Amino acid sequence: MASALAAKMGLNSLRRKQAKNFNVRITTMDADMEFSCEVKWKGKDLFDLVCRALGLRETWFFGFQYDVKDTVAWIKMDKKVLDHDVSKEEPITLNFLAKFYPENAEEELVQDITQHLFFLQVKNKILEEEIYCPPEASVLLASYAVQAKYGDYDPNVHKLGFLAQEELLPKRVINLYQMTAEMWEERITSCYAEHRGRTREDAEMEYLKIAQDLEMYGINYFPIRNKKGTDLLLGVDALGLHIYDPDNKLTPKCSFPWNEIRNISYSDREFAIKPLDKKTDVFKFNSSKLKVNKLILQLCMGNHDLFLRRRRVDSLEVQQMKAQAREERARKRVERQRLEREKHLREVAERARDDLERRLIQLQDEAHMANDALLRSEETADLLAEKAQIAEEEATLLSQKASEAEAEMQRIKVTAIRSEEERRMMEQKMLEAEMMALKMADESERRAMEADQLKQDLQEARDSERRAKHKLLEITSKSTYSPSTVPGDAMPPDLSFSRENLSFDFKDTDMKRLSMEIEKEKVEYMEKSKHLQEQLNELKTEIESLKLKERETPLDILHNENTEKGTSKHSNFKKLTLQSTKTRVAYFEEL
Repeated sequence: MASALAAKMGLNSLRRKQAKNFNVRITTMDADMEFSCEVKWKGKDLFDLVCRALGLRETWFFGFQYDVKDTVAWIKMDKKVLDHDVSKEEPITLNFLAKFYPENAEEELVQDITQHLFFLQVKNKILEEEIYCPPEASVLLASYAVQAKYGDYDPNVHKLGFLAQEELLPKRVINLYQMTAEMWEERITSCYAEHRGRTREDAEMEYLKIAQDLEMYGINYFPIRNKKGTDLLLGVDALGLHIYDPDNKLTPKCSFPWNEIRNISYSDREFAIKPLDKKTDVFKFNSSKLKVNKLILQLCMGNHDLFLRRRRVDSLEVQQMKAQAREERARKRVERQRLEREKHLREVAERARDDLERRLIQLQDEAHMANDALLRSEETADLLAEKAQIAEEEATLLSQKASEAEAEMQRIKVTAIRSEEERRMMEQKMLEAEMMALKMADESERRAMEADQLKQDLQEARDSERRAKHKLLEITSKSTYSPSTVPGDAMPPDLSFSRENLSFDFKDTDMKRLSMEIEKEKVEYMEKSKHLQEQLNELKTEIESLKLKERETPLDILHNENTEKGTSKHSNFKKLTLQSTKTRVAYFEEL
């Protein structure tokens, strides 16, 4: 009985302990993580735990987002996690996302992990068409995404079809053109091949530099109404507040930079914006829901704080992070250059080896051919020698027959025929014998000439045989491999290295050199921008003839109109802020 009571008490104690914890699943753009949290934990406790797990130090950009009814909300750092309107079913799912966007990704994003998370989030928003991206920019961005994932283009590895399973373009772009998947892949691969030498971090940063110039990048839109009851859209981003027509999210009607805003507040559904200019009245607007007002206020406060922070001297922590990042990037650059140099030397050595192997095979083929020619020459020489011997024997035989015929003629002459008739017959025979002797002499002479010719042919065959043997000896001596015949710079590099070769000290001279490189990059920025615009125009020209005009969306039409006018996101913002705050407030209230 006592043991049962003790067991029951232990079980109750365990349940009480278990009730003090709850499980949370954190979904990032890269992976999912699960944590066991205490009931008393506030948002900041969980946020710090996740940032430590990710190795993230630029925490001010991020937050926990969760779904609530037909909108989204963000976990407050100073409020308990379970006190939020989140689903209490475990594990509680929260999305770890960028809540605020930088004005300039290249200058503000320091850590590689920060850059990578932004890259994945922006890429997802473009593919989900939450950020409008024109077709030509979509192709270029897709090529940088491929570079970030696959590294340098290799035609032997990255053959047609290797992107078949990749989601790289918005469906709107694919449907807008009469192009097959293979045609899109060909366009993307053509741009991808030009990015050779860029690391994953470089490719992701180039992606963000292009994406941050898109009109809808980093903007949160909310439906509002002004005093007259006109339906409008409020856009909140890193630069300020923007007012849009509900049918045009690309071009704001008026904008208010953060440096012109003194205070933002709301009461129930009414928002009040107090400008910095004291002569300008407070302007107000209404939103649809109280929860939306809270979200708008959070985003305004966060973006305003970051706007001011960017224009102040960096904190000691940020300065340290930037210095470490510069040193790390310089170290990676030196290491990458060393690896590229070794790779180049190895490629040169491999090409030299391949050339030697091809030359060796060629010499072996020539040796085989020379050997075959030598055998044929020997056979020809033997045959000619045999023919010459036969010709000599025939000439000797003919000479003997001619001698016999001459002797017969002399014998006939000595034994003269008594009668006239016999004499005539004898003369006739003598004539025939003389003709036969002449014929035999001619034949003997011809055979002798033929024998001489055969001797001459035999001599030539023997000379040819000697030349073939000499050539074979030369080829055999050339094909002998000697390390000294390979150029020094073509030999495979020695990959063994000492610890000294890996050491890298960042001395003052190194930092000065790095500073000079950074200045040089700034100078080259304008040239790169010009090259980027030319590249986009070239892509647009290539695919323009395949566009289906009837499938253009309203945003496509608006973007084309802005392009024809030469209007961009930044030029339009500057143009809108040239007017006084008072004039813009009056314009907003009259919309």
